[in-house]
Amino acid sequence: MGCRIQVQAQNDACEAWAEQWAQRLGLPRHLADAEFALQATDAGLQLQQLGADAPGAVRVDFVEGAVAHRRLYGGGSGQMIAKAVGVQPGVRPRVLDATAGLGKDGFVLASLGCEMSLVERQPIIAALLEDGLARARGDAEVGAIVARMHLLEGNSIQVMSEWPGDPPQVIYLDPMFPHREKSALVKKEMRLFRPLVGDDVDAPALLAAALALATHRVVVKRPRKAPCIDGPKPSHALEGKSSRYDIYPKKALKPT
Repeated sequence: MGCRIQVQAQNDACEAWAEQWAQRLGLPRHLADAEFALQATDAGLQLQQLGADAPGAVRVDFVEGAVAHRRLYGGGSGQMIAKAVGVQPGVRPRVLDATAGLGKDGFVLASLGCEMSLVERQPIIAALLEDGLARARGDAEVGAIVARMHLLEGNSIQVMSEWPGDPPQVIYLDPMFPHREKSALVKKEMRLFRPLVGDDVDAPALLAAALALATHRVVVKRPRKAPCIDGPKPSHALEGKSSRYDIYPKKALKPT
């Protein structure tokens, strides 16, 4: 994985759970000079960068916090991501989020009624997402939303090339973009994940695999002023304050 990571338990009650994750991910429980700690806590699985100026821990939480606030007050189907993937009256496409990360975009689309498949190739991030989904299933309101979110393990390009069953109508990509000093690492998650994930240098191959699989369109999220991914050019883009959505249509989405 390129980083030195150990697995910790918050207390004795979390010991067995920490041991399970350590074995599953092939990570040590104790590591000299560890850079990160994957921590089993009473509140869930979290990732903590170690060191003097490290940001706070990151945990996936679909029930409370920023994700919940966006679900309640974020604008619903008027959100740019919803328009980009083609959510409209009578249309809730089946979407594959091939760069799922912490599942925030996937959750927004699932909350609007889309059936979501999620792929995250970084095993630590996938573990955080799996844990967040598992905890959310027990919530009366959010459980019905995450029931529409299905996490798949593996490399997105390989998963797409070997896709079983009906292909997704829409594939959504948000590859890690080489950061610029001006706007570098603003968010805590970005500060944490950059050493783990690096830049997605295979973004052109990711786009090619998505275009080969999606039946209706591919949507790529980019920083607003970033160049398009190398390859076919998008037909158009939706642009916001800090990001944009490049849209590669194949055929029209129609109400069912």
